[in-house]
Amino acid sequence: MDTGNPDQSHPLYAIDRDVVDRLLAAEVPADDHLVDAARLLMRYEGFPGAHDLSADLAKALRLWGLTRQELHARTRLIWEGGYRPVPAAAEAVGSSFDTADQDQA
Repeated sequence: MDTGNPDQSHPLYAIDRDVVDRLLAAEVPADDHLVDAARLLMRYEGFPGAHDLSADLAKALRLWGLTRQELHARTRLIWEGGYRPVPAAAEAVGSSFDTADQDQA
């Protein structure tokens, strides 16, 4: 019986990989970069797999000169300031997003 803990594959890995690659390319992070980094750090914290994503998220923070605590403090201020992410087209399908304008008729 194998008692090892094999790495798991996260169902959002491919999407998250693209986001992390975008974060690594950002020399000066915008609000959306910081928010994405914080949410992905939380998503993969303790996850038994996707070690490359976790390592690259840590690398992005080092490139930006931020600790996790500093990142979370900044993102709290961003959210408190009224930041709301713009949904991607794929995320908007099937939600009330695509019918909001029809309610005004």
